[in-house]
Amino acid sequence: MRKVILAALIAATAFPAAAMAQSAGELRRDQREIRREQQDVRQAQRHGSNRDVREQRQDVREARQEYREDWRDYKRTHRDVYRGAGYRAPFRYRNWQAGVAISPAYYAPRYVINDYGRYRLPAPRANTRWVRHYNDVLLVNYRTGRVVQVIRGFYW
Repeated sequence: MRKVILAALIAATAFPAAAMAQSAGELRRDQREIRREQQDVRQAQRHGSNRDVREQRQDVREARQEYREDWRDYKRTHRDVYRGAGYRAPFRYRNWQAGVAISPAYYAPRYVINDYGRYRLPAPRANTRWVRHYNDVLLVNYRTGRVVQVIRGFYW
C-alpha cells in the first residue's frame, strides 16, 4: 500500500500536468484508504516495533495532508457549488445547535438544498431537508421544525 502511495506522489511531482483535481469518487476512495492505513497503524502498535509504527504514522499523516490538498483543489475547481458570496436572507445569522426548534421561515422552499448529492451531502432521512443558513447547512425535520444536524462554514 505504501509503495502505491509513494509511486503516486513521485508521479505527481514528476508530471505536474497530470496531477489534476480529483473527482468526488476518487476523494472518497482516498479517504477510505487513509482509514485502512490508520487501522494498519493500530494493528502495528499492538504487534510491531516502535520504528514501524512511527513510519506508518508518518505515512498516514502524509496521506491525510495529500487528501486535504486534493479536497481544496476539488473545491477550487467547483467554485460555483461552494461559493458563499452574495447570499442574503430576510433574517440575521444565528448559530444553531442540533435539537433546537426553528421557525418555518428558516426552512422555507427557497433555502432548501434539493441537489444534496452535488454538494456531497448525505441523503436526508425521512421528514428532513438540507437547508442553507448563510454559510452553514442545517438538516431540519420539517414536521417538527427541529434542527437535526449542523455543518458550520460549509460555504466559503
